[in-house]
Amino acid sequence: LDRLMRDAGRTALVIAQRLSTVRDADLIVVLDQGRIAAQGTHDELVAQSALYNEIVGSQLAPEPLRTAS
Repeated sequence: LDRLMRDAGRTALVIAQRLSTVRDADLIVVLDQGRIAAQGTHDELVAQSALYNEIVGSQLAPEPLRTAS
């Protein structure tokens, strides 16, 4: 997918929840209940969108430890 998105003259529409998939995109569109809540590059959204920062934080937070039962 990364190679295909880097090819000049090509447009790729990617629908994803994983930050690693969209982080380098030219334009990220954040949807909230089917409506556009924010759009921009990763850096722009980090600076301007509370919802995007919530998504980033949820993906960067460590997973809770699981205990064997």
